[in-house]
Amino acid sequence: MMPEKDGFEVCETLKQDERTSHIPIVLLTAKATDTDRIEGLSHGADAYLTKPFNKKELFVRLEQLIKIRRQLQEKYSKVEISLVEKAEPTGEERFLKKAIEIIEKNLDNPELDAGLLASDLYLSESQLYRKLKALSGKSTSLFIRGIRLSAAKILLETSELNISETAYQCGFSNPAWFSRAFKEEFGVSPSAFRK
Repeated sequence: MMPEKDGFEVCETLKQDERTSHIPIVLLTAKATDTDRIEGLSHGADAYLTKPFNKKELFVRLEQLIKIRRQLQEKYSKVEISLVEKAEPTGEERFLKKAIEIIEKNLDNPELDAGLLASDLYLSESQLYRKLKALSGKSTSLFIRGIRLSAAKILLETSELNISETAYQCGFSNPAWFSRAFKEEFGVSPSAFRK
C-alpha cells in the first residue's frame, strides 16, 4: 500500500486537476473485490486490473485506451470557434472551452502565442502543449491558429470585410500567410471560399 494516500485518492486527485485530467490511469492493485473495483472506477480510473494480472489483458486494455485517446484527438482536432454547450461537460471540454474563450478575447492580437495562452490558463507552456497535444493532436500554436482560422471562416461568411481586413481582425499580421494557412486548413483559398 502507498503511504499517506491510497491509489484511489491519487487517481481522484489527478483526474480533478485540470493539468493532469487528460492522462489515462490504470489501477493495478491487490484490492480484488467488486466494491473495490467500482470504487476505483468511480474515482476516475480508466482501467482496473487486479494482481496477479494477465499480461495480455494489460496490453489489450492499454491498446484500447490508446484507441480511445486517438478518437478523442480526432474529435477535438476539429474544434470550431465554440463547443456545443452540455449540461455536464467533461473536464477536457471545460478546459478547451476556457482556452477558446481566451483566444476569442484576444483574436485580433497577433502577439497571442503559447506563452500568453499558458499564462492565462495558469499552466506552464510545456503543460499546455502536452494537454492540447493529448486532447487535440495539435501543438499549442496550431490550436491557436485553428481557432483564428475558424473565426476568419465565420467572418468571411457573415461580414463585408475584405480578406486582408479579415486576416488582421483574426490576429494574422500578414495577409499572404493568412491565405496560405486558410487554404491549408480548409482546402480552399479565402477568396474562393467567399464566392
